[in-house]
Amino acid sequence: MRKKELKITVVGLGYVGVSMAVLLAQKHNVTALDINKDRVDSINNKVSTIVDPDISEFLKNPSLNIEATCNQQSAYKNADFIIIATQTDYDPETDKFNTSSVEGVIEEALKYNSTATIVIKSTIPIGFTNSMNQKISAERIIFSPEFLREGMALHDNLFPSRIIVGGENDSCKVFANILVESAKKENIEVLYMSSTEAEAVKLFANTYLAMRVAYFNELDSYAMVNHLNSKNIILGMSFDDRIGNFYNNPSFGYGGYCLPKDTQQLLSNFKETPQKIIQAIVEANRTRFHFLADTILQNNPKVVGIYRLVMKQDSDNFRFSAIQEIMSILDNNGVEMIIYEPTLKSSHFKNYQVVNELSNFKSKSDLVIANRKSDELDDIPSKIFTRDVFGNN
Repeated sequence: MRKKELKITVVGLGYVGVSMAVLLAQKHNVTALDINKDRVDSINNKVSTIVDPDISEFLKNPSLNIEATCNQQSAYKNADFIIIATQTDYDPETDKFNTSSVEGVIEEALKYNSTATIVIKSTIPIGFTNSMNQKISAERIIFSPEFLREGMALHDNLFPSRIIVGGENDSCKVFANILVESAKKENIEVLYMSSTEAEAVKLFANTYLAMRVAYFNELDSYAMVNHLNSKNIILGMSFDDRIGNFYNNPSFGYGGYCLPKDTQQLLSNFKETPQKIIQAIVEANRTRFHFLADTILQNNPKVVGIYRLVMKQDSDNFRFSAIQEIMSILDNNGVEMIIYEPTLKSSHFKNYQVVNELSNFKSKSDLVIANRKSDELDDIPSKIFTRDVFGNN
């Protein structure tokens, strides 16, 4: 047995969970638990559940100590750490995250294990961890936010910008050390704080990123209306070190797994606190969708081709993608749309036809809208509508 090997259970095999499981399985005995048998079978067959080159490569290593299961009892029993990485979507009816999956895992874990430290990696409302500890009359639950990019989740765990652990017990330092020892980066900044402060870091960090996206998108909207080159303006700003030449490429809006729901949740947490900026970030994204949709409608296209539903290049995620928000507005205005999305296996997505023969897709489309440029579209420049000025994510 490897020195100081721990038994760790990771619950949820989305991009946070599978990257965490693979990271820790380098040095520890990891059980990956998921209700989806296909995901479980994939991991046991050494196939990644998400598009992530590093995860796919690491799973080929026979020394990786990982096994996936759907059996809760065997997964939770005797675990030293139980890491929760289940989905928490924002629910507009309750005006907060739906944390039922996290609460369900905590309840089940407590049935089978009376000693394990429970680590929440799922994004949760500010104050949630503390309320759960009060509910179980213990300090066994800690929170450690993730800061991962789609398609680079394992890379970001191996080379973390920082490690944050929020909680009130000695297991916080043990868990932080596990993450540090499993990473490749040296001299990692490790921050300890209360669970509530750690929850706030996660929501404020993602909302700041959303604000940056919204800011450069509004700059781009202004440039479009006034016939200016937004790339020149952005570069002229971004060489100021205080602003930085990064994360500044205009898009159709922020979307994906994290930013839309995290900004909404943070806004909900501000109910008792005066604010203007957080509300403006949420509204700015909606304004961008409508501005771009109106611009597209002014071209009076008969058939609009949607080039990729995914948020960015080298991704298989199109959940809450910004382009779908624009599609919804176009649909309400009676615009016919077809989709090119190679990751889709069916002939239709919602009520839209999927055309995955690229030349056929191009010929059928009067206008092709693309959140991100691609060399595949270089032969139809006059048909392309995009706000990607730098050609990167």
